[in-house]
Amino acid sequence: MSYTSQDLEQLKAYYSHQLLNDTVPFWFPRSIDQEYGGYLLMRDQDGTLIDDDKAVWIQGRAAWLLSTLYNTVEQKQEWLDAAKSGIDFLNKYCFDTDGQMFFHVTRDGRPIRKRRYYFSETFAVIANAAYAQASGDEAAAERARYLFGKCIEYSTTPGILPGKFTDTRPAKGIGVPMIMMNTAQQLRETIGDPRCDEWIDKWINEIETYFVKDDIRCVMEQVAPDGSIIDHIDGRTLNPGHAIEGAWFILHEAKYRNNDPRLIKLGCKMLDYMWERGWDKEHGGIMYFKDVYNKPVQEYWQDMKFWWPHNEVIIATLLAYTITGDEKYAEWHKMVHDYSYQHFHDAANGEWFGYLHRDGSLAQTAKGNMFKGPFHLPRQEWYCMTLLNEFLNQPVAELATIKVH
Repeated sequence: MSYTSQDLEQLKAYYSHQLLNDTVPFWFPRSIDQEYGGYLLMRDQDGTLIDDDKAVWIQGRAAWLLSTLYNTVEQKQEWLDAAKSGIDFLNKYCFDTDGQMFFHVTRDGRPIRKRRYYFSETFAVIANAAYAQASGDEAAAERARYLFGKCIEYSTTPGILPGKFTDTRPAKGIGVPMIMMNTAQQLRETIGDPRCDEWIDKWINEIETYFVKDDIRCVMEQVAPDGSIIDHIDGRTLNPGHAIEGAWFILHEAKYRNNDPRLIKLGCKMLDYMWERGWDKEHGGIMYFKDVYNKPVQEYWQDMKFWWPHNEVIIATLLAYTITGDEKYAEWHKMVHDYSYQHFHDAANGEWFGYLHRDGSLAQTAKGNMFKGPFHLPRQEWYCMTLLNEFLNQPVAELATIKVH
């Protein structure tokens, strides 16, 4: 199948409507904590608060979203003010005395937990950068660039972060180059940083060199330091939606670089490999975990359908289609779009449920928890709306040049 211009116009309108009239209003303004700042995001299907703790990841992600809406959709003062609430909470409560960020804090900002990784910092980078662009706050811009430097330091200095045990089976994970690449992309496209292009090249090279396995048509989630497959349960476990998120980060970079053909090829084959492994041919949707050799997977939720992989696959397939014109990507996009909005979307209350059983039935009703909040879904709707707006407004001659079959 293919999408006509009318189809794409309708998709753009749909994503815009869902973002601005369904998804964002579910969260805001009610999630803004008027007493302590930041956001109260752990909510049931009707928006009822089920926990008032604050996940630091989601605090940064929400501030990024609100700032990005202000920067790219409409300069609503309420969005800018709400973004500032999150930025102020992060700065006041979410850093330990050693400079590392917490993972989980109480409503009033008392620390509960730290993690050995630095993803809280990456989300603080994109939040501060987007807020700096929106507000002109130079201190936020400096903080974003400083934290980006700390993330580079953490990612390149073994043992710099405290650990609880000695790792006797060392491994490299795809998560670090993926999240760092996207963090750099966000920083570059909001306030800029001269380090971004060089580091993005390094992270793409790391993904291509170590994790993309052309011989078995797979993108590994973790590998041994030399790139070989670790033939144990953890080493064999794949996360198709996560790898496809990495694919669209690379396709985004290809688009940024005037449709770089090498990056288009890399991003598309990552998408191809993991669609083949992840799409559930019986029930539809993206399986959460798979084993590289089709052996049993350890985690009991391995065949469930989580919300966020579907958001990432919706972006990746649409981006691949608009870049290449390959009709299979239009077909895949329609399949994952239709499945997702049919099964995850809550028409009565707005937003998406997070967790389905393999057959598409609802596993539980929470819309927000330690990992789910206003990020993957609104980012998907915002990105697809923006992508289609740019694509449909290109001159016909330019459209013809990007059809790569």
